[in-house]
Amino acid sequence: MTKFGKSAAVIAAFMIAAGLSACGQGGTTSGSAAGTEAAAPENAGSGAQAADAGTGSENAEESAAAAPETHAVLGIAPGGAQFPDMNIVVPTTEPAPEYIRIGTKSWIVKDLQSRLMELGFMDNDEPTDYYGEVTEAAVKIYQRQNKLNQDGIVGAETLKAILDEEAHYYTAQQGDSGTDITELQQRLYQLGYLAEESDITGNFGDKTLEAVMKFQQMNALEQDGKVGRKSMNLIYAEDVKPNMVAYGEKSEVVLKAQERLYQLGYLTSKPDGTFGLGTSMAIKEFQARNDLVVDGYLGPGTRVILNSGDAKPFGLRLGDQSETVTQVQKLLNKWGYLPSGNITGYYGDATQQAVKDFQKRNDLDDDGSVGALTMAKLTGTDAKRPAPKPQRTTAASSSGNSGSSSSGNSGSSGSSSSGSSSSGNGGGTDAGSGGSSSNYVYTGGGSVGTLLGIASSKLGSPYVWGAKGPNSFDCSGFVYWCLNQAGVSQSYMTSGGWASSGRGRRVNSFGDLQAGDIIVVSGHVGICAGGGTVIDASSSNGRVVHRSLGSWWQRHFICGWRIF
Repeated sequence: MTKFGKSAAVIAAFMIAAGLSACGQGGTTSGSAAGTEAAAPENAGSGAQAADAGTGSENAEESAAAAPETHAVLGIAPGGAQFPDMNIVVPTTEPAPEYIRIGTKSWIVKDLQSRLMELGFMDNDEPTDYYGEVTEAAVKIYQRQNKLNQDGIVGAETLKAILDEEAHYYTAQQGDSGTDITELQQRLYQLGYLAEESDITGNFGDKTLEAVMKFQQMNALEQDGKVGRKSMNLIYAEDVKPNMVAYGEKSEVVLKAQERLYQLGYLTSKPDGTFGLGTSMAIKEFQARNDLVVDGYLGPGTRVILNSGDAKPFGLRLGDQSETVTQVQKLLNKWGYLPSGNITGYYGDATQQAVKDFQKRNDLDDDGSVGALTMAKLTGTDAKRPAPKPQRTTAASSSGNSGSSSSGNSGSSGSSSSGSSSSGNGGGTDAGSGGSSSNYVYTGGGSVGTLLGIASSKLGSPYVWGAKGPNSFDCSGFVYWCLNQAGVSQSYMTSGGWASSGRGRRVNSFGDLQAGDIIVVSGHVGICAGGGTVIDASSSNGRVVHRSLGSWWQRHFICGWRIF
């Protein structure tokens, strides 16, 4: 095994295809020499036999020495094979192209994408054999980091550097520029390390360097001013330490924020200026409903939205999971709208329908969400109970509505009766080159059908790292957008956040996945579409695709989440 292992074999194949190794005429010459060496013993044997029959061995040796060099000629018999065995090994793998650029489709692109994912230059995904814009962007960032010509074209030099086992992980540093720097700056601004929104420029200058150094200091990292593996892993983590107003602080800034949260219905206790547990929970609820990263910190981005006229007021809705949901469910049960078995803390289909029934019966807007008016009526003393149901008089009606609330709030069944469970996603066939496109169409209805219809409407939309819709997405942004469009209140989470999100019921077996489940694999997330397929924003394909759940997904499977 060489120093580079498998990578060396890939590089060698690439260099041979590019004409960088001895081949062609040189190979033919060595083959001819081998043929001469193989023929020599036969000629020597024939000379010895003639000598024994005639003039003796001494004359035979002299004749052999004087004889001209001869070569064996492969004869073709009249009735024999048209081409005799020449012992030639014919390569079965298609040669790699000399240069890999936009539009290239080759087996070597899969190795290239896999390595870029390992090094942090691409989001983890099932590799494909197509070299598109997302792969090109990742290559350009790699070239930028390694002082190569930043043209996005992979020649022998770039390929060798990427596949080298000692290649360096993604690192952003002063002097860099690009979309990855823009995303980094946006997160630093959200965490309070960049003071102004105008500092988000896409260029890693002095202010960004200062912000990164402060971030590393606050989070006990090596203060080298470079954003590598450790910094990138922490920057979106729940335990990241911000540079802003946080838990335990008491100030006028906290008081003003509390007053606004109270006005919008997020804070139920009287504002006192102290940043306690209630304030942190209220901020998280606010962030989840206002398309912000949910971290519970009162950062500059959160304060801007909180004090604007666009701030969305508090309201529980489909997909929420909290102690507040449990209290609402208990009240719905008290008034006779929700069975006790559905008190789970998760706001699922059954809870939504119970809220709609309660609202309609009590002359409220029956939108299925719990806002200030609905909460006031639930907690009051004059709420109306459900109207009496007419008596059942026929056998047909005796089966009745016993399953009307079977969708539950844990998401364990939901609308699966309409077909989602019978066409589970587990056990899909190996899709080969990055997963084959799928023509499977989910025919069920309900919330699952709504979600998959929304997801399917975005097929072909471009993949853009950090994008959350409506026209471009990354993997977690796609799931976030689809769920919210389907009426599920879902805050933005990275794929790492989804691994421990706690939304709905956790599915621990790949074979138990159903249509509508959120599938979480290492570094990636998608929406199960039934029939052994998934819809996801794919970095390797460069767009939103509908493809098979093949062996790659099974190997990297972490868990699933059943929302409905």
